[in-house]
Amino acid sequence: VQLVESGGGLVQPGGSLRLSCAASGFTFSSYVMTWYRQGPRKERELVAQITGADGSTKYLDSVKGRFTISGDNAKTTVYLQMNNLKPEDTTVYRCNAKQFRDGVLWNDYWGQGTQVTVSS
Repeated sequence: VQLVESGGGLVQPGGSLRLSCAASGFTFSSYVMTWYRQGPRKERELVAQITGADGSTKYLDSVKGRFTISGDNAKTTVYLQMNNLKPEDTTVYRCNAKQFRDGVLWNDYWGQGTQVTVSS
């Protein structure tokens, strides 16, 4: 079981990137899939989240209207489409998968992270 991220890189301000998080060994239909990043004070920020069961989403306020999280029909890959990127979006982005049973965390998987750099 693992998560593998890809799609990071260097982009100019105002540009776009699409991050991918590929799950192997499971499908995320019963998971909550989240993209996290390291915030300016080194805290972990929830950037975007999608619930596999019903497709509901939520976003960090500073990325609303610019980022979109989605999943493929096979529920093995989660995407983060990032538009109108800003220098303050520069950091490492990590994918996470959590599964809960009766409200208790059952499985918790992390990807290795992918670097996003927004600079002119």
